[in-house]
Amino acid sequence: MQSVICLFVAFIAVAVFPPGSCVQTVIGLYGETIEVPCNNGNNKPNGIIFTKWKYVKDDGTPGDLLVKQALKEQATVSATDGYKSRVSIAANSSLLISQGSLTDQRVFTCMVVSLTNLDEYPVEVKVYKKPSTPIIKNKAKELENEKLTQLGECVVESANPAADLTWMRNNQSLVDDGKTVIIRSTVTKDPVTGLSSSSSSLEYTARKEDVTSQFTCTAKHKIGLNQVSAPETFPIHYPTETVNLQVVSQSPIREGDDVTLKCQADGNPPPTSFNFNIKGKKVTVMDKNVYTLTGVTRDDSGVYKCSLLDNEVMESTQIVTVSFLDVSLNPTGKVLKKFGENLVVSLEKNASNEANVTWTKDNRKLDKLPDFSQLTYSDAGLYVCDVSIEGIRRSLSFELTVEGVPRITSLTKQRSYDGKHKVLTCEAEGSPKPDVQWSVNGTNDETSYVNGKATFKLTVVPSKNLTVSCFVTNNLGYDTKDISVFSLFEEDKPKPEKNADGTEQAKVIVGVVVGLFLAAALVGLIYWLYIKKTRQGSWKTGEKEAGTSEESKKLEENNHKADV
Repeated sequence: MQSVICLFVAFIAVAVFPPGSCVQTVIGLYGETIEVPCNNGNNKPNGIIFTKWKYVKDDGTPGDLLVKQALKEQATVSATDGYKSRVSIAANSSLLISQGSLTDQRVFTCMVVSLTNLDEYPVEVKVYKKPSTPIIKNKAKELENEKLTQLGECVVESANPAADLTWMRNNQSLVDDGKTVIIRSTVTKDPVTGLSSSSSSLEYTARKEDVTSQFTCTAKHKIGLNQVSAPETFPIHYPTETVNLQVVSQSPIREGDDVTLKCQADGNPPPTSFNFNIKGKKVTVMDKNVYTLTGVTRDDSGVYKCSLLDNEVMESTQIVTVSFLDVSLNPTGKVLKKFGENLVVSLEKNASNEANVTWTKDNRKLDKLPDFSQLTYSDAGLYVCDVSIEGIRRSLSFELTVEGVPRITSLTKQRSYDGKHKVLTCEAEGSPKPDVQWSVNGTNDETSYVNGKATFKLTVVPSKNLTVSCFVTNNLGYDTKDISVFSLFEEDKPKPEKNADGTEQAKVIVGVVVGLFLAAALVGLIYWLYIKKTRQGSWKTGEKEAGTSEESKKLEENNHKADV
């Protein structure tokens, strides 16, 4: 009958039946109880008498371990060596070996004796032990660029069988190519326990990009998961290839700022001392890579350089520009001018860049500065000039006051809405603000003064026709103006509406002329009646109808008067 292979993998043991062999193989764990099965646990033949376990000693001779009689509860241990206290039998006739060790790697035989037969079941025991966690020892302090260097040694201990070690770089396996990567592995056994320790040394040719690479070692074993060492990184030494000069300051750089020049090189380890070229003057700084310019001025603008101490050809250059802004405004402060005078405003600026200029008057932005060739009262105000470049702003100002003798520009009258009052309005220009005096008493209403223009109002109740004077004055002079105001009672009489004093006078003249014409016509009519009566008498005396020469003369004179 051909044998088969049986493999039992459990927490404690694994059983294997090699093909073509009657020997079953069991794998136990080091330090734990090893269970050696008897006929795979099917040890219940009819008429069983006893079960016996025996083994092959180191010298090849057989040795008995224990016997279990079918009719007895307890087995009889017959071993006299180290197994005496370590062996027992399970209910299914399996041999139990406590505290498994590598000395238990041998063949054990289960012999079953019954009334009709005697069967033997040999089992080979192998003991496995998981290795310790791998660690990297003898690590290099640094690696040199493009140079083969001993990186470290990976070690795992106390395993059976020996563990396989694999070097990893950034989780990728490293393969020995005999040139840039060389791996040497060794295995040693402990003479007492027989457990194996594995070690693997790595020689590696580093590159600049390996400055961030992580190196690990992985241990692979027949039992359990792979174990990985803690990752290790290594500084990579390589020479400087480029130098970089940085200007450390707020932007833009302004006069009075501190400017720090920082020189950096890409070598590892980086250089710690440098030469600085400060506008043509070499300054060497030791054990630091910065040089500070304090309180810079526009004269500090220029070309700056830094280089290595041992290689001045390898340098870096930066241009430093110090921003500045000079502004002069004329006039400034308080400016007092007369009405109608000329004011010249000049602005001078000197800047490192094109300057932006804006004007405001009384906090309102102007498109441009007004023309001050002939000042008016509305030109008065606070003028602020803002001049700026990036990062710098200057503000200058002048406060313009325009003074002048007051002048009345308008004096008008109108009837109030209720028709019971007359409202007189006197408008004047002048600065300082004019005061007003009226020639009549009344009620002073609202008063306003804006941009040199003053408005005064007076409410009166005239009981007769009168002339009212508006008198305005300030510390520079005065002005006066009159207006005719008719009585409210005269205006209430029914008559054509009068729009103005001139229209009323014209109507009066026309009335007078019409009256004169009517009087002349009346005189002519009376005289005509008189002549007619006289002629009737003369007819009786025989005088001519034409009348005497004296009468004709008198008639002509009267007609002439009537025409006048």
